[in-house]
Amino acid sequence: MGIEWLKPDVIFGSLLYAVIGLAVFWLAFLLIDKLTPYDLWQEIVEKQNMALGLVVAAMSLGICIIVAAAIH
Repeated sequence: MGIEWLKPDVIFGSLLYAVIGLAVFWLAFLLIDKLTPYDLWQEIVEKQNMALGLVVAAMSLGICIIVAAAIH
C-alpha cells in the first residue's frame, strides 16, 4: 500500500465526483422546491415552520446518501 491516493489523476477524479455530487444535490433540491405548493424558504425561515424544516432536512440527507452511494 503506497501513496496511490496522492496521484494527480486520483485527486482530480475525487474533486470531479464531489462537484458532480453537489450539482446533482442542488438540482434535486431545486426540483423538490418547485414541486412543493409553497415557498420553502418563506415557510422555514420567516414563518419558523420547524416541522417542514425537519422534513426538508431529512429529504436532503436522503438525497445526499443516494448521490454518495451512486458515486461510490
